[in-house]
Amino acid sequence: MQLAQRLSSISEPQTIKMAKLSRELKAKGINIVDLSLGEPDFKTPEHICNAAVKAMNDGFTKYTPVAGFGDLLDAISIKLKRDNNLDYPASQIIVSTGAKQSLLNAVMCLVDPGDEVIIPTPFWVTYAAQVQLAGGVVKYVPCGIENDFKLTPEQLEASISPRTKLFMYSSPCNPTGSVYSREELAGLAEVFKRHPQVYIISDEIYEYINYTGRHESIAQFDDIKDRVVIINGMSKGFAMTGWRLGYMAGPRELVQACDKYQGQVTSGTNSITQKASITALLSDLAPTYKMVEAFKQRKDYVIPALKKMPGVKCNNPEGAFYAFPDISSFFGKSYGGVKINNDEDFSMFLLNEAHVATVCGSAFGAPNCIRLSFATSMTNLMEAMERISTALLKLSA
Repeated sequence: MQLAQRLSSISEPQTIKMAKLSRELKAKGINIVDLSLGEPDFKTPEHICNAAVKAMNDGFTKYTPVAGFGDLLDAISIKLKRDNNLDYPASQIIVSTGAKQSLLNAVMCLVDPGDEVIIPTPFWVTYAAQVQLAGGVVKYVPCGIENDFKLTPEQLEASISPRTKLFMYSSPCNPTGSVYSREELAGLAEVFKRHPQVYIISDEIYEYINYTGRHESIAQFDDIKDRVVIINGMSKGFAMTGWRLGYMAGPRELVQACDKYQGQVTSGTNSITQKASITALLSDLAPTYKMVEAFKQRKDYVIPALKKMPGVKCNNPEGAFYAFPDISSFFGKSYGGVKINNDEDFSMFLLNEAHVATVCGSAFGAPNCIRLSFATSMTNLMEAMERISTALLKLSA
């Protein structure tokens, strides 16, 4: 079959690939501890589920407006003011089928073939693929563990060219858990002020899973706000991954363009999810904070456990639910005829020898690292750390 050429520029996400391999081994009866997927292991809070049932019983089962129900757009506007002190009227907000679609909408409506898009690495796996689908040129800017995987203003300035159209990043970051402070974002904003042709996509999907006490958005800086596109959604902070609802807040002209584009792709988002999301956004956030406290307890176990393992170097994530250790010291070592040449070899070694599923760092633009999710039970995490530690001691030069 002669498939479209654009497909050759993208590949299956490593996160999904490792989950498949993990399921295959489980089907063979092997006990796998899966730390590969980034999904809260908590149930959606009961009051949100009850709101969905009520929506069905009230007859909200028809097609929805492309941009979303008006009362949901108002709820998002209230949330942005309440939590972020940002003013976005409903006309500057659009709802989509997951934050991933919100991202794609923005990229497809901003990027023309040949436009440069700056992506600091490590980055979420889908950013680059979406830019490539739009015909854009990705310009990666490596950010090392020595600076907590965060971009400096000097690096940003050096990466911008006359062809630069867009900058994409996340805070809290998937995969590193790094969180940009207000001061760090202010430094980046000063650079963007000098380059008015550059738009900024700020992926804030992990906003609530933040251990610093406060989330900071780059949209707070008035000089560049009209070029900032905020992406957020319900999946991480409300344990609503399967409900599929993301949203964008940004310049009115871009939101209108995304409405036009989405109208030809998926049209409006699930009606029942939209009604449940209103309840989630405007109700007491106690269930969210309880979930975040559990993630913090797990982080406070996993990070020290990794740091105790000889040869493993790890930052201290301030958000999200991932550890992203540098494991490059094991390259060149071997066990049982298996040699570790790179991060993918290392992940496969852990899968086959320790029976722990992780994701290789090269999927995120950081080939010296691997990603482990601690969005699972403490029992699973304790077992995984013990298995990994035992397996690493088997490796020798």
